[in-house]
Amino acid sequence: MRRYSDPASPVSRPKAWNCFLINQFATPGLGSLLVRRIVSGTLQLLLAVAGFVLLVYWIVHFFYNMAMKQADEPISPGNFGWTGAWGALLFAGSWIWSLFTSISVLRQARRAEESQNLPPILT
Repeated sequence: MRRYSDPASPVSRPKAWNCFLINQFATPGLGSLLVRRIVSGTLQLLLAVAGFVLLVYWIVHFFYNMAMKQADEPISPGNFGWTGAWGALLFAGSWIWSLFTSISVLRQARRAEESQNLPPILT
């Protein structure tokens, strides 16, 4: 019994669109994993998670400092602006990378459909 589809098999157009929608509107890399782009999907997902963690850390630290400033408590020293900048860059990079992967999957599905002379879907 096979559990996974053959990575060399062509992707259907609806599955390619699902990959696109998941990559762009849910989680970068998850759609790529669903169409068996294991290496790029895993790296996209890791970049997105790392960027998200850095952004959340920056947001928590920022609001903590704002609360301490209003309470006239001493603010913890250190410049944590780099965590927000790097978090945003990592997440944006994974999102753009997943966009290119999604476009590649859509093109692959269209070529496979044309080579099989199937009627086009969503044209």
